[in-house]
Amino acid sequence: QVQLVESGGGLVQPGGSLGLSCAASGSLSAIHSMGWYRQAPGNRRELVASITTGGRTTYADSVNGRSSITIDNAKNAVYLQMNDLKPEDTAVYYCNLQGGTWSRPYEHWGQGTQVTVSS
Repeated sequence: QVQLVESGGGLVQPGGSLGLSCAASGSLSAIHSMGWYRQAPGNRRELVASITTGGRTTYADSVNGRSSITIDNAKNAVYLQMNDLKPEDTAVYYCNLQGGTWSRPYEHWGQGTQVTVSS
Protein backbone atom coordinates (compact mmCIF):
# COMPACT_ATOMS: atom_id res chain seq x y z
CA GLN A 1 0.00 0.00 0.00
CA VAL A 2 1.38 3.39 -1.00
CA GLN A 3 1.34 6.22 1.49
CA LEU A 4 2.23 9.87 0.96
CA VAL A 5 2.89 11.67 4.22
CA GLU A 6 2.91 15.45 4.15
CA SER A 7 4.24 17.90 6.70
CA GLY A 8 4.95 21.58 7.05
CA GLY A 9 1.60 23.28 6.76
CA GLY A 10 0.40 25.92 9.18
CA LEU A 11 -0.37 29.58 9.72
CA VAL A 12 1.92 32.13 8.12
CA GLN A 13 1.77 35.91 7.93
CA PRO A 14 1.61 37.60 4.54
CA GLY A 15 5.10 37.96 3.13
CA GLY A 16 6.34 34.99 5.12
CA SER A 17 7.78 31.68 3.96
CA LEU A 18 6.81 28.07 4.37
CA GLY A 19 8.27 24.70 3.48
CA LEU A 20 6.23 21.61 2.69
CA SER A 21 7.59 18.07 2.67
CA CYS A 22 6.15 14.86 1.35
CA ALA A 23 7.59 11.36 1.61
CA ALA A 24 6.20 8.37 -0.23
CA SER A 25 6.44 4.82 1.01
CA GLY A 26 5.18 1.44 -0.10
CA SER A 27 5.32 -0.44 -3.36
CA LEU A 28 6.57 2.14 -5.83
CA SER A 29 8.07 1.61 -9.25
CA ALA A 30 8.73 3.72 -12.31
CA ILE A 31 7.98 7.02 -10.59
CA HIS A 32 7.70 9.80 -13.15
CA SER A 33 7.07 12.85 -11.07
CA MET A 34 6.01 14.28 -7.74
CA GLY A 35 4.32 17.54 -7.06
CA TRP A 36 1.98 19.72 -5.07
CA TYR A 37 -1.59 20.73 -5.79
CA ARG A 38 -3.86 22.95 -3.74
CA GLN A 39 -7.55 23.48 -3.28
CA ALA A 40 -9.18 26.49 -1.70
CA PRO A 41 -12.83 26.42 -0.57
CA GLY A 42 -15.13 26.65 -3.55
CA ASN A 43 -12.29 26.20 -6.02
CA ARG A 44 -11.04 23.31 -8.09
CA ARG A 45 -7.83 21.55 -7.18
CA GLU A 46 -4.97 23.16 -9.09
CA LEU A 47 -1.34 22.45 -9.75
CA VAL A 48 1.14 24.46 -7.69
CA ALA A 49 4.37 22.86 -8.83
CA SER A 50 5.68 19.52 -10.04
CA ILE A 51 9.05 17.97 -10.71
CA THR A 52 10.09 14.90 -12.66
CA THR A 53 12.62 12.40 -11.36
CA GLY A 54 14.95 13.93 -13.92
CA GLY A 55 14.57 17.36 -12.34
CA ARG A 56 12.29 19.10 -14.81
CA THR A 57 10.04 21.54 -13.00
CA THR A 58 6.67 23.11 -13.70
CA TYR A 59 5.17 25.99 -11.73
CA ALA A 60 1.80 27.63 -11.72
CA ASP A 61 2.00 31.24 -12.87
CA SER A 62 0.67 32.36 -9.51
CA VAL A 63 3.68 30.98 -7.62
CA ASN A 64 6.41 31.16 -10.26
CA GLY A 65 9.35 33.15 -9.05
CA ARG A 66 8.57 32.79 -5.37
CA SER A 67 8.49 29.01 -5.03
CA SER A 68 11.00 26.22 -5.44
CA ILE A 69 10.33 22.51 -5.74
CA THR A 70 12.96 19.84 -5.27
CA ILE A 71 12.96 16.06 -5.29
CA ASP A 72 15.01 13.42 -3.51
CA ASN A 73 14.74 10.33 -5.66
CA ALA A 74 16.53 8.13 -3.15
CA LYS A 75 13.94 8.97 -0.50
CA ASN A 76 10.91 9.26 -2.81
CA ALA A 77 10.39 12.70 -1.31
CA VAL A 78 9.43 16.08 -2.65
CA TYR A 79 9.83 19.50 -1.06
CA LEU A 80 8.17 22.82 -1.78
CA GLN A 81 9.54 26.11 -0.51
CA MET A 82 7.17 29.03 -0.85
CA ASN A 83 8.20 32.63 -0.20
CA ASP A 84 6.39 35.96 -0.12
CA LEU A 85 3.17 34.17 0.74
CA LYS A 86 -0.11 35.91 0.01
CA PRO A 87 -3.60 35.43 1.45
CA GLU A 88 -4.65 33.88 -1.86
CA ASP A 89 -2.16 31.08 -1.22
CA THR A 90 -4.44 29.86 1.55
CA ALA A 91 -5.60 26.35 0.69
CA VAL A 92 -5.23 22.69 1.48
CA TYR A 93 -2.05 21.50 -0.20
CA TYR A 94 -1.90 17.93 -1.52
CA CYS A 95 1.16 15.93 -2.43
CA ASN A 96 0.91 14.02 -5.71
CA LEU A 97 2.95 11.16 -7.16
CA GLN A 98 2.65 9.81 -10.70
CA GLY A 99 4.29 6.79 -12.20
CA GLY A 100 3.85 3.47 -13.94
CA THR A 101 3.86 2.61 -17.62
CA TRP A 102 1.84 3.96 -20.52
CA SER A 103 -0.52 1.00 -20.23
CA ARG A 104 -0.70 0.95 -16.44
CA PRO A 105 -0.16 4.44 -15.07
CA TYR A 106 -0.83 5.18 -11.45
CA GLU A 107 -1.30 8.22 -9.28
CA HIS A 108 -1.35 8.70 -5.54
CA TRP A 109 -2.37 11.57 -3.29
CA GLY A 110 -1.51 12.64 0.20
CA GLN A 111 -4.14 13.47 2.79
CA GLY A 112 -3.56 17.20 2.49
CA THR A 113 -2.08 19.82 4.76
CA GLN A 114 -3.65 23.20 5.50
CA VAL A 115 -1.74 26.37 4.68
CA THR A 116 -3.28 29.60 5.96
CA VAL A 117 -1.80 32.98 5.12
CA SER A 118 -3.22 35.62 7.40
CA SER A 119 -2.17 38.41 9.70
